[in-house]
Amino acid sequence: MITVSEKAKKRLDGLRSESQYDETYFLRVGVEGGGCSGLSYKMDFDNQLKPEDKVFEDKGVKIVVDRKSFLYLVGTELDFSDGLNGKGFAFHNPNASRTCGCGESFSV
Repeated sequence: MITVSEKAKKRLDGLRSESQYDETYFLRVGVEGGGCSGLSYKMDFDNQLKPEDKVFEDKGVKIVVDRKSFLYLVGTELDFSDGLNGKGFAFHNPNASRTCGCGESFSV
């Protein structure tokens, strides 16, 4: 399962509203090769489910992950920071053995 913090939920709700996405859109989260540690996180709003997708819901946020990415992301929490040390979404991934300084890539 992938979870969402309260701060991330509020920011996602704001982004959905700003972009005028209706309830058919969900958050697609995934992993792709790249970044300084080998794998990078990706996320976007989407409304097209694929047969191999895994679907979760946490705090009213529908999260969809492809099967390959799920293996890297199981147990991950999506958080959001708006503090002075940086603003943006952060993935707290218990499967990552190493992360880069910016937190946008990882390795297992």
